Amino acid sequence: MDADVIITGGGLTGPLTALALADIGLTSIVLDARPRTDFDAAFDGRSYSMALGSIRVLRALGLWDALADTAQPMVGIRASDGRAGEGASPLNLSFDAVEIGEAFMGQMVEDRYLRPALLAACEASDRIDMRFGQPVTGQSVEGGVVTVEAGTPLTARLLLGCDGRASGVAERAGIRRTGRDYGQTALVCAVEHALPHNGVAHQFFMPAGPLAILPLRGNRSSIVWTEATDVAQTLNDLSDAAYLEILRPRFGSFLGDISLTGARYTYPLNLTLANAFAADRVALVGDAAHGIHPIAGQGLNLGVKDVAALAHVLAEAKGRGEDIGAPDVLARYQRWRRFDTSVMGFATDAVNRLFSNDNPILRLGRDLGMGAISAMPGLRRRFIREAAGISGDLPRLMQP
Repeated sequence: MDADVIITGGGLTGPLTALALADIGLTSIVLDARPRTDFDAAFDGRSYSMALGSIRVLRALGLWDALADTAQPMVGIRASDGRAGEGASPLNLSFDAVEIGEAFMGQMVEDRYLRPALLAACEASDRIDMRFGQPVTGQSVEGGVVTVEAGTPLTARLLLGCDGRASGVAERAGIRRTGRDYGQTALVCAVEHALPHNGVAHQFFMPAGPLAILPLRGNRSSIVWTEATDVAQTLNDLSDAAYLEILRPRFGSFLGDISLTGARYTYPLNLTLANAFAADRVALVGDAAHGIHPIAGQGLNLGVKDVAALAHVLAEAKGRGEDIGAPDVLARYQRWRRFDTSVMGFATDAVNRLFSNDNPILRLGRDLGMGAISAMPGLRRRFIREAAGISGDLPRLMQP
């Protein structure tokens, strides 16, 4: 074997998976179709909402010390209906980390720090072989071995698809997908504002789609602004000044005046769930297994939990002397993760349908519902633990 495991995809999930497997003594080759590039230290606007459970994984793998001083803790979340120029509804959801005895519910981590930290850790490991500019063109299984074509044939016991929503690994393994296009696009940027955010994230449910305001270090916030795709394209074509004029009444004045910082991005939104997370000597991780609406900020966190669960299952199999690519081993991973991610996918789909409209009856009903949840401490704490990624059956890497 060239390695115990071959991983396709060198974004975030692929390198994190390699590090989790190295932690349990498995070797891996990580294949990235893109060339190796140096990282610009300047802020480019990209950042990730990482739940407490995901931070535990980074800490367990020795990554958090390099990131802690640059990350912004999220100590609370406020969610409410909103309309441009009108501000938030008085009936809203209010979550605070102190209610579950934690210092924070999650951390905002900037891409310019997270990605280099992952790659540096991989390149420093003698169990990980990072290979850039090597697209995978084929895969086959024979005699308990998976062979991957990436310029030259490579062999392993297990192939992991960490190659995104349009996963080539899944397609070549014959794994079909279920989902739909939302007809929505996320406009992503970052703003500087006059007043401090105090570590609180805000989610305004606007008629066209949700607007998330996520705290970054200093008086800065990351914006994930959902609009119908044709509207989003028009907005993205505007100058920065014109773009801000549209954003300001949606953002509101609670943080004072705002200005853009970093670059602007757009991402088309869809729901795509793999009908299986495993096939013959193949397993899917992260967006290759599930791509969901960003309405709950759980996309990357679901992928991190996949990584932790897979490492847990493979560590137990290795400890028992089992073949890590055997069907019954991969079935355990699939059982652990497929139901959880499917529930989250369809839940975010339902919330997006319920809130992305301006129907007065639905608006009243959802406002009353949010107010009712806020008034029930027990139920509210369950939601907080779910948002923090520390509910349910936790893999070893996510345990306190």
